[in-house]
Amino acid sequence: MSDLDKAIAQLRSCRPIPEDQVRELCHRARELLIEEGNVVTVTAPVTICGDIHGQFHDLMELFRVGGDVPDTNYLFMGDFVDRGFYSLESFLLLLCLKVRYPDRMTLIRGNHESRQITTVYGFYDECLRKYGSANVWRYCCDVFDYLALGAIVLGASSTLSPGSPDDDDTEIEVCDQAGSIISRFPRQPRPSSPQDKLDAPSKGTPDKTGPPGSGASGSSSGSVGNPTGAILCVHGGLSPLVDTVDKIRLIDRKQEVPHEGAMCDLLWSDPDEIDGWGLSPRGAGFLFGADIVKVFNHRNDLSLIARAHQLVMEGFKEMFDASIVTVWSAPNYCYRCGNVAAVLELTEDDSGTGIFQRTNGDVGRSSGGVVEPRGGPKYGPARRYRVFQAAPQDSRGMPAKKPVADYFL
Repeated sequence: MSDLDKAIAQLRSCRPIPEDQVRELCHRARELLIEEGNVVTVTAPVTICGDIHGQFHDLMELFRVGGDVPDTNYLFMGDFVDRGFYSLESFLLLLCLKVRYPDRMTLIRGNHESRQITTVYGFYDECLRKYGSANVWRYCCDVFDYLALGAIVLGASSTLSPGSPDDDDTEIEVCDQAGSIISRFPRQPRPSSPQDKLDAPSKGTPDKTGPPGSGASGSSSGSVGNPTGAILCVHGGLSPLVDTVDKIRLIDRKQEVPHEGAMCDLLWSDPDEIDGWGLSPRGAGFLFGADIVKVFNHRNDLSLIARAHQLVMEGFKEMFDASIVTVWSAPNYCYRCGNVAAVLELTEDDSGTGIFQRTNGDVGRSSGGVVEPRGGPKYGPARRYRVFQAAPQDSRGMPAKKPVADYFL
């Protein structure tokens, strides 16, 4: 594209870019995304966002509340398209920002980034309406196949404001869209599960020393270069076929979302108040309980799983002793649900060790050689949720109509 910034400006004003520019943009995006693994490593600080679903003006509100690109490092957990009126502008803008600022924008795949789903829930029809053919839909679907399946966030701080003792014991802070603090929650010790004791190394056996997200790691209390434990971001949830993050890395992701299997489960599954695994009412993926999450987090040196995929009326919902959180970023979903939305902000660890992954050369797995901060051990990252409402009605305009064909001009 001759001028990416011009395309970004045009999309920010909610005007589609020409078809030839879309083709070139999608080509450049595929070249960029093919270099990323199935699980992208992201270093805090980062703002994690849930479903957008084509609600363009609410995406603009999200950027207003969370900070604009490239000033803020963003991670979007999929479902950019379908149901809203402006899936095309929303996805193309995020794609432009990804190409323009590849280190400040991480996009992972949702279950709606699929040919079959988008033909049913609106994106295909929107492309036909705005371009007169399905070409742009095909270009975008080709990009969908290259999106990562997850992300690992490293280097998150256990305090909301690194270096500030005032926030040392605050684990969760909830702010409104003006930045005013609504509520704060102090840090609570996390109860250990019986499985933790079973998985803990016995005397005489070497400690597990692998990097976060591999079968060679075995503590969710943090490690060298990862003081609070890593955070895994996926769109949907876990799979009975995946017990380590390394197994996600082995999936052949460059395909249409299959109807079953590990890739399908990662994009379709949901946490639920059950024991073990259960059948999903969605007809794809599984339901999984607290025991599944805690064992998975312990085995992979994770302190938290962040996911999207489910409407949450309050914008976010933490479950299972704060071992998993659902983040939802489409306010007033489908323009009628009346929910608020949220983004999750993780701050940067200021100890100087947060940017390095643990290697197999490290020893002392139980503590990782990290000196515990004042006040005892920290159990995962401090989290700031910014809750926001839908953009004002007068900022929305009318849904775009099909453009007049050139030969009528």
